[in-house]
Amino acid sequence: MTVRELEKNGRKGIEIVCEDQGPGIANIDLVMQDGYSTSRGMGMGLPGAKRLMDEFTIKSQEGVGTTVTCRKWRN
Repeated sequence: MTVRELEKNGRKGIEIVCEDQGPGIANIDLVMQDGYSTSRGMGMGLPGAKRLMDEFTIKSQEGVGTTVTCRKWRN
């Protein structure tokens, strides 16, 4: 995980990038649905993070890993 400060067009923000080398996500659309969980969780993790952030991207390749990038800008 990396966290860094951002500045763009006079606006400040933060970027959080989480990367793993796990099994990857076969169906990103499915894991982004509220309530979907591969364990006994509430299924709010990734969809909740997306709602909290101004920018959210997720890239995943099966057998390679997943990268989630989130950015939040100050008003």
